[in-house]
Amino acid sequence: MPPVRADDESGPLGFILPPMLNGSVSRPIGSNEGTTAAADRGSTSWITGLSRQAESLGAAAVWATDHLFWGAPTLECVVTATVAATATRRAAVGTCVLQLPLRAPAAVAKQASTLQCLSGGRFVLGVGAGSHPREFELAGAEFSTRGAQLDAGIDSVRRAWATDEDGYRHEPALPAPIWVGGSSRSALRRAARAADGWVPLFVDAPSMADAIAELRSLAVAAGRPADAVTPAVVVMVSVGADAARAADRGSAWLASLYGIPAKAFGRHLVAGSPERCAGAVRRYLGAGAAHVAVMVAGDDPMDQFAQLASAVTAQREMAELAEVGA
Repeated sequence: MPPVRADDESGPLGFILPPMLNGSVSRPIGSNEGTTAAADRGSTSWITGLSRQAESLGAAAVWATDHLFWGAPTLECVVTATVAATATRRAAVGTCVLQLPLRAPAAVAKQASTLQCLSGGRFVLGVGAGSHPREFELAGAEFSTRGAQLDAGIDSVRRAWATDEDGYRHEPALPAPIWVGGSSRSALRRAARAADGWVPLFVDAPSMADAIAELRSLAVAAGRPADAVTPAVVVMVSVGADAARAADRGSAWLASLYGIPAKAFGRHLVAGSPERCAGAVRRYLGAGAAHVAVMVAGDDPMDQFAQLASAVTAQREMAELAEVGA
């Protein structure tokens, strides 16, 4: 599968839609500056507005995140991606990532092929095993076997797309590319065996380069071409002129979102000026990532994403000019 890139004018960035923020709830998700009440927050106009702006800034993809049970309101990812698809024309739309062990694979296959049809072939089904035991318990799913369930689920989704038994078919017959999330070696093996893309979180650029080399070797060992799996990565950013303040602000936001101490994000959050954040993105691209899905650590992400996208474009153009002059 080619990289998620809608056309030659789109850059390597993707935009991860923030979780739903609703001013009517007592504890807004991710708020680090008091209330975040807004009339349209969590509505279709909020999603379509962010998606449209991201695409206009050159985002090659718009991604929706997934939790069935969480500490505050979050939108269901396939529904959110569907709304995003109505607002965009070129960008891919996808799930980053849907916890497949919490769902019936045949139903997910139907959702994916339907959205692939309605979006004109722009949907990417990102799937993962999940990592929160309580969420599995509330969903009535077994946490300890989630890896095996994910493997079986991916096979079941592909089988549903190919089934034709006694006149019963899975229509529309439009399979979507499947990307596997996760930073573990199990996730890497899973992607090499059965996926079209791999999208880890909490991986630095040097580690990414090593993992991509291993991914290619594992793909060959599985009887596939070395480049069968598109390597991508999720990067969390907090853009601001003062790097220390941007880091504190972004870490506090992530701590509120995930319910864990802010210091847990110290090694993983990219914070600072647009140029500094763009440099980090380019290091991932230099390591071999074909796509960088950006989660902006803030309630109102578009201004930060705009600054980052502009800086990434400027650095890319400078690099291209340097190559021409060399």
